[in-house]
Amino acid sequence: MSAWFKNLTVFSLDSAWSITPGKLEETLSAHPLLPCNAASMQSQGWVAPHASSGLVYSQGKQVLISLGSQQRLLPAAVINQAVKERAAVQEKNQGFALGRKQLRDLRDRVADELRPRAFVREKTVRAWLDLSAHRLIVDTSSPKVAENLASVLRNDLGEFPAIPLETQEAAGAAMTGWLAAGSISAQFALDQDCELVANELSKAAVRYVRHGLEGAEIRSLIQGGKSVSRVGLVWRDRLALVLTDKLALKRLRFEAMDAKDPGSAGSGKSAKDSEEQFEANFTLMTGELTALVDDLADLLGGLKKD
Repeated sequence: MSAWFKNLTVFSLDSAWSITPGKLEETLSAHPLLPCNAASMQSQGWVAPHASSGLVYSQGKQVLISLGSQQRLLPAAVINQAVKERAAVQEKNQGFALGRKQLRDLRDRVADELRPRAFVREKTVRAWLDLSAHRLIVDTSSPKVAENLASVLRNDLGEFPAIPLETQEAAGAAMTGWLAAGSISAQFALDQDCELVANELSKAAVRYVRHGLEGAEIRSLIQGGKSVSRVGLVWRDRLALVLTDKLALKRLRFEAMDAKDPGSAGSGKSAKDSEEQFEANFTLMTGELTALVDDLADLLGGLKKD
């Protein structure tokens, strides 16, 4: 598994809060991922973030964890078809149509019978605790997925003072200003993707893919009232990403790292080599992405103090 995150949703942690990797391992071990049993549709719990680690992988104050989930897939169409077939038989036997309560009870029985045979889908979401910079970074661009992980962590720890990253200047307003000016800063440059949305109720959107963003065409859309909801950026000429107006960072692409990290499948590496590669990559990732988030926060006027 690659050490590199592909997306970032960032939370700020209270600077007074701290935890050791050992204490975190002890706490998470009380809530491991357990398989869905026959009576449940889903379960979630902590899993090892790396093959060689326990539930916590750490390098000093940089800590990697992973929340796993299992969900039984039981499509409504499958239940509806089974209910329809059984209802037809029951109506024929009793000589009249089923009432609402009978249909509801039948649906419940069918769901209970089909649940143990449903397919199980398993997912994992990784998170990185930067105990030096006081941040939680989740490898997702979905606020819902990120908040769920933070909520599970909060419940397991009993206390976890984390709030979504907030900057003095709103990302949407800043991105609109960058495209209007055609440039950003010494650390960031415009890439070739963006989305502009209308401010009225229609929310009409215009998307550009692999298209120069410095032209008069985009500036005219901004002058016409559209604002930027996402934009492609290049950071320090070595990492490409897409920034959204919700301060999520998507589609991180660091080509120098990709060349060094071909993955374990088919690479012919020994377990020791793979572990050493993961360790080196995690060190590089945490250093680079800490600097990236710092630069982005500075570009947006710094963090909100409240």
